[in-house]
Amino acid sequence: MTGIVAGVLMAGGQSRRMGGGDKCLRALAGKPILDHVIARVRPQVGPLLLNANGDPARFAGFGLPVVADVVGDFAGPLAGVLTGLEWAAAHAPESAWLASFATDAPFLPADLVARLLAAVEAQGADLACAASNGRDHPVFGLWPPRLAGDLRRAMIEEGLRKVDLWTARYRLASVDFPLVETPAGPLDPFFNTNRPEDLAEAKRFAAM
Repeated sequence: MTGIVAGVLMAGGQSRRMGGGDKCLRALAGKPILDHVIARVRPQVGPLLLNANGDPARFAGFGLPVVADVVGDFAGPLAGVLTGLEWAAAHAPESAWLASFATDAPFLPADLVARLLAAVEAQGADLACAASNGRDHPVFGLWPPRLAGDLRRAMIEEGLRKVDLWTARYRLASVDFPLVETPAGPLDPFFNTNRPEDLAEAKRFAAM
């Protein structure tokens, strides 16, 4: 048994390439991108947290607890992972794992968590991350709560910010996801809406 998996939706960035604001609140097929992400994530996890900085009231309509980075100065995805791990320890201590998700990837795989769990078990790994089309996607990862203290120390005492430098310290399982064939052409399931032109492309795929 793998136990309960908690989830953290990471929306703590500054969205500079999108011109600021919250990328995940941009409209796609008539609703916020975050709605699409939640619909895909919700069946895969138990307790679910939204990690976002600033006024949490703008996310009130999503019905999720909202927690800012526990490490300040917009410290990147690792801060979101740490926030999720510490939140799960306090509010969902029964969770055996934490799964992390970017909130600008509306087409993420419906079997993401299941495949990450299977890879960790098969390989005896400490943690796992997704990959596709020759690229790793460490923001889509599976993290054990036992590493929360180590991660906090690395971020506070060492100033560590890069995800790959952190994961390199442990046995990491990388799980490759294939491109999805659609009427609009091949789609990377981790396609993200970083820039306005990406959002336009996402709308083309969402319309299919």
